[in-house]
Amino acid sequence: MEDSIESAYERLAAWCRDRNYEGHDPFDGLNSRLFQSTPLKRSRVARLAWTQIIKRSPFNFRRVLGISAGKNPKGTALFALAALSRFRKGRTRESEAEARTFIKDLLAARIDGFSGDCWGYNFDWQGRAFFAPQGTPMIVPTAFAARALLEASQAFNDESYLQIARSACDFILIDVNRTNDTKDEICWSYSPLDRTHVFNASLLAAETLASVSALTGEKPLCELAERGARYVVRRQRDDGSWAYGGENFQSWADNFHTAFILTSLSRIMRTSGMAHAEFYEATKRGYEFWKKNFFLSDGWPKYYPDRLYPADAHSAGAAIVSLLEMQEIDDDAEALAQRIALWATQRLQDQSGFFYYQLRRLYTVRTPYMRWSQAWMMYAFARLLEERT
Repeated sequence: MEDSIESAYERLAAWCRDRNYEGHDPFDGLNSRLFQSTPLKRSRVARLAWTQIIKRSPFNFRRVLGISAGKNPKGTALFALAALSRFRKGRTRESEAEARTFIKDLLAARIDGFSGDCWGYNFDWQGRAFFAPQGTPMIVPTAFAARALLEASQAFNDESYLQIARSACDFILIDVNRTNDTKDEICWSYSPLDRTHVFNASLLAAETLASVSALTGEKPLCELAERGARYVVRRQRDDGSWAYGGENFQSWADNFHTAFILTSLSRIMRTSGMAHAEFYEATKRGYEFWKKNFFLSDGWPKYYPDRLYPADAHSAGAAIVSLLEMQEIDDDAEALAQRIALWATQRLQDQSGFFYYQLRRLYTVRTPYMRWSQAWMMYAFARLLEERT
């Protein structure tokens, strides 16, 4: 089994390397030169509709529509995390050089003008709640960048990486809005522009604070992280699941956002005994719901708990990473991660090495999204191979 996963990883890594880790994204439709040349670019409804049409199409029209391939900072962070796993597994000069190159690219993608180091996406983004122009810093890519920097700091004993991750905390604490700020709870918004209640995004902010505090010893950061975790844990549903967010139009639960929540809670619990004692049972309940409702016995990762399709590489990759974090709760977590990895190689990996976007009931969307699919699968496979070593 390890040989097949290693082979799948190497083929994927070669495919990404040949393209200099540049590619398209499900949400990059607003980069279209055609769309930007029309008055529709000023319409919220048009931006949202255009993004969804491009995202949901079974065919990739991006070249015709003038959407160029690019590097996504979150994708770069995921590639860095994969390379750091490879370094810890083998500790070769080549693996160290690769990881440091990704970190260098990540640092070059920082956004200026804010209180701390931060990152965003390489495209305009229109959601149901708000619009974020390209260059807007976001919690999610910032948190994954900080995760990569913290792991690099420990792997290479490099204090400079830790200091940049600490700077990202200043962005979270000063620039990002707090939509719920009480004595024992905090919910951070998605960006400095909005006041949304997105549970996984707020928890990624808390994870960043907790992970930095574990290395710097700053107790106030840990306390703030606990307040952020408490906000999400207290909004867990009776069945153990979490909605995407706190608004009525955010009531769905899906596979990879649940995986994000579980991973962040696991990392926050490692920072203090009090956090572990307070959040363990909720994390366990959430994990049990997730494992029971989002996976088939052969490793098929469902997108939603109540339907089989679509199945996509993002859900598979995020699930593998989260399962490896959940081994304290479930001794069989790694075995499920292995089944998901094998399922993904058999059902979603192209012979050339890349992973398809989604398996749908009547067709497969083969668009090779770099951040959404390739980066997540590289991170997941690297972590699985590291864990098995």
